[in-house]
Amino acid sequence: MTIAVEDYTYRYGDDVLAVDGVSLTVDDGEFLVLAGANGSGKTTLVRGFNGLLTPAEGSVRVNGRPVDDDPVAARSSVGMVFQNPRDGFVAATVGADVAFGPENLGLARADIDRRVADALDAVRMAGRGEERIDELSGGERERVAIAGALAMEPDHLVLDEPFTGLDWAARQSVLERLRALHADGVGVVVVTHDLRDVAALADRTVVLADGTIALDSADPAPDDLTALGVRPP
Repeated sequence: MTIAVEDYTYRYGDDVLAVDGVSLTVDDGEFLVLAGANGSGKTTLVRGFNGLLTPAEGSVRVNGRPVDDDPVAARSSVGMVFQNPRDGFVAATVGADVAFGPENLGLARADIDRRVADALDAVRMAGRGEERIDELSGGERERVAIAGALAMEPDHLVLDEPFTGLDWAARQSVLERLRALHADGVGVVVVTHDLRDVAALADRTVVLADGTIALDSADPAPDDLTALGVRPP
């Protein structure tokens, strides 16, 4: 159950090389922090993990299968939580939004309802399925976005800057859930430029700079992180 990226290259238009020949493997159950300064290519890279972006060159395999061969399987295996949760919402209420992914898998209603209930319980929002998303706080919206990804029962969960705009209590709630997921064997990838919240959870930290891997370490030195535009823990 791995994500295997080989020689991944992505360009925006003809002039902007966002990711330049990156090769990276995210192992089954690994907690990986993908760090880097703004514009280093982090989001572009992870959006290729489940086919949201298709590289100009190179390949991505999820659980041994090329993403291009079966994007639905890739998106079931790799759950994605966007930097701005609003970018991923597709329904007005909490329950309807969390149910959207499982519904598109064609699951039976009973299985969908179970997944929604389990996912909302996991982020401490049980019983709140009828609430409107536009009336929630920023932290609650982040938790709904995570629930939507969890309802797909993915092998890997990718979160792009999940702590932006969250207060201390909301950050602690999200961290607690990520810690539990990791303990349960779910692979977790957190994209960030600030390691203060997640360094203690990480099995490995990979830092991008100018679209390439500048650092790959289980215990990166603070000075090395700072030099690459990453805030150390």
